[in-house]
Amino acid sequence: MRLGVISLGCDKATVDSERLVGELVGHGAVVTEDLVHSDVILVNTCGFIDAAKQESIDAILAAVRLKQTGDVKAVVAVGCLVQRYKKELAEEIPEVDLFLGFSDLHHLVPQLAERGLIDDPVARHPGVRQFLGDQPHVRYLKISEGCDHTCAFCAIPLMRGKHRSEPLDRLVREAQALEAQGAREINLVAQDLGHWGRDLGLGGPKLPDLLQALLRETSVPWYRLLYVYSAGVSQRLVDLIAHEPRIVPYLDMPIQHASDRVLERMRRPERQRTLRDKLAWLRGAIPDLALRTTCLVGFPGETDDEFRVLLAFLEEAQFDRLGAFAYSPQEGTRAMQYPDDVPDETKRDRLEELLEVQRAISAERLARFVGREVQVLVDRVADPLDDG
Repeated sequence: MRLGVISLGCDKATVDSERLVGELVGHGAVVTEDLVHSDVILVNTCGFIDAAKQESIDAILAAVRLKQTGDVKAVVAVGCLVQRYKKELAEEIPEVDLFLGFSDLHHLVPQLAERGLIDDPVARHPGVRQFLGDQPHVRYLKISEGCDHTCAFCAIPLMRGKHRSEPLDRLVREAQALEAQGAREINLVAQDLGHWGRDLGLGGPKLPDLLQALLRETSVPWYRLLYVYSAGVSQRLVDLIAHEPRIVPYLDMPIQHASDRVLERMRRPERQRTLRDKLAWLRGAIPDLALRTTCLVGFPGETDDEFRVLLAFLEEAQFDRLGAFAYSPQEGTRAMQYPDDVPDETKRDRLEELLEVQRAISAERLARFVGREVQVLVDRVADPLDDG
């Protein structure tokens, strides 16, 4: 079976895709980039914001067109959008052979076998993730699933469910497998890394314990932490990052906003003062710490003055990197009850202004490395005659 893959959304979804594809490869599938001549196209969808939903629907429709005009025998759609809108999608796009939510994924192999598309009904290499991408030395390790936070704007708990930690021994084995496949940097990902272990029993392991196990049981040169709420950044974690050279001095800590009123309406746990204090502590404790954050503009009720508060805080905080979104209402969230009273044009203008401010901050932060010698991980060796 020739398998074409379209994987959309976040790094956590990439891990899901690699696990699914690895299972299919274990049953004889061969991954191909030539979607036109695939036997099966697997589309892993995203449902985070409206733009991501539309991109996912467009990808499904593109796969369906290939099925209608080419060699494609089946289209399978999985992921967050399918989990949330499986019934509606099945009614609107009946040409798709399988819509599988997260609880249905164990049906994938049997369903394809019923259609005569699985070459080997007995898995030869069960549980081996299949690399998808162009940088096999940089991989992602998803340490938990779901989310217990109740942010007013976010539908992820509705799609992914409550927080569930992956067991420590399973994560160590997966990291060892990634290392065997050539990983030189492993990025730990979850909705909130700081929650890992909280459901593994009283006195059970926490994030620093997981990191120490990974360091002890692998030789991967770099580990990086992506997406941890400020409350989960403990003294133990900071000490480990500060003193362990194999943990990259980098934290991705989402703040979303800096106006206390907006943060309260968003149902975020932090306030500006606690964020300011946490950032000052981190910068003092970890030399050369790189900080990334995420912000949301145009949330219902956000005034121009409150947006200016956010900009001023970013100027003060000096994040190295920033991702930003304009608010879009998501069905089932608390924010759907609020009037979406910030015009779309205003949202776009605020988003662009925020990104422009951050571009200048990022350039200034990077300038501190000029003239310094630092250790790097080589992504590729370019042809000296290649201007690109």
